[in-house]
Amino acid sequence: MTKIDIIQDVYEKLGFSKKDSARIVESVFDIIKDSLTAGEKIKISGFGNFVVKEKKSRRGRNPQTGDEIAISARRVLTFKSSQVLRKALND
Repeated sequence: MTKIDIIQDVYEKLGFSKKDSARIVESVFDIIKDSLTAGEKIKISGFGNFVVKEKKSRRGRNPQTGDEIAISARRVLTFKSSQVLRKALND
């Protein structure tokens, strides 16, 4: 599913114009992106949690050459689904 598919579903289910549907979907994604960039957790009831975690720098190994390399510190996004979503997926 792509963003265009989501916009189309909003258009069909809620009856907004395609332009308004696109604006709504873009706004929701912008809010989520801005919150995650600021380091906030996002909890969507019945869906799951998005959390940004900090990873420390560490030593790694190039699998082709076997040389050691430094893997820099970074932030990663994790998602944990809610029990409601897990149950819906497994039924």
